Amino acid sequence: MTWIALLGLGAITVLTRGFFMIGDQPLPIPDWLRELLKVAPLAALVAVVAPEIFMTQGQVIATWQDARWPAALAATAYYFWRKGILGTILVGMAVMLPLKLGLGW
Repeated sequence: MTWIALLGLGAITVLTRGFFMIGDQPLPIPDWLRELLKVAPLAALVAVVAPEIFMTQGQVIATWQDARWPAALAATAYYFWRKGILGTILVGMAVMLPLKLGLGW
């Protein structure tokens, strides 16, 4: 039974990932959908990161004494200033670690 499930999951994966390569002609995609697909990775990233910043243990953070808020603000400001991902991560961590370790936030 396990092998049937593995083969079925493999076939579904190949079919869904290769669906757009099966035909000889490209699928007609409306311009509005093409524009939305450009921001889909950003939307997925926000959907993963936002709960980590705004929630703790399933509840919305009710206090400003949480190291994630200033770290996220500093990282966002750095990104808009320099447009570098590595620097954004480093700035966020440079703000969050002293607040967590030093002040116990």
